[in-house]
Amino acid sequence: MASCDSIVVLVSGSGSNLQAIIDAVETGQITSKISAVISNMPDAYALERAKKAGIATAVVDHTLFDSRENFDQALQDLIESYQPDLVVLSGFMRLLTEPFVTFYTGRMLNIHPSLLPKYRGLHTHQRALDAGDEEHGASVHVVTPDLDSGPVIIQAIVPVIEGDTAEILAKRVVKEEHIIYPLVIGWVAEGRLEMSADNVLLDGVALTSPVIWKAGEIQEKKIQE
Repeated sequence: MASCDSIVVLVSGSGSNLQAIIDAVETGQITSKISAVISNMPDAYALERAKKAGIATAVVDHTLFDSRENFDQALQDLIESYQPDLVVLSGFMRLLTEPFVTFYTGRMLNIHPSLLPKYRGLHTHQRALDAGDEEHGASVHVVTPDLDSGPVIIQAIVPVIEGDTAEILAKRVVKEEHIIYPLVIGWVAEGRLEMSADNVLLDGVALTSPVIWKAGEIQEKKIQE
């Protein structure tokens, strides 16, 4: 895709990943502007984070709509009023309809707290513990109509340590989320990343598997020869 000038971020909760993105914009790691932060939850603390940073905020309360389709259309209309180049899901806890996702194909990112394709959906940390996994992590992926199934751009890997609870493991994972999400958004902002429903190109070359972030640095990047 071309370079990205404007971002809209969708949130539902506390917004720790949003804060990492805001910080990356302020330091110049992300060269795009966050045009707006939109929430489906009027009391989401993420909105306060945006206001403190001088970013426009808005709410589309899903409880006021009689269908997912009507909510998504109202959300899309609001997003489009800001004319973003990229839509970023940051703890946005709504299942989006196929028409909405299709409209933003190649222009919408999500971060998911598992090493996809493992553990799509909820309760990922406990599921990793229950399975006896030795590694866990987070994935930044292109949003497609199938839940948590779009092409994965980067994965951060953390160890599962004896005695971990879901809460402890979640804290270890989210620290890495705060690194890899701004990193990918920065690639988009610079025009380095091209996305579609089927594949991802980094610096013009297709990734054959996700970039791996582990132990504080990129460990692996497989591209087509």
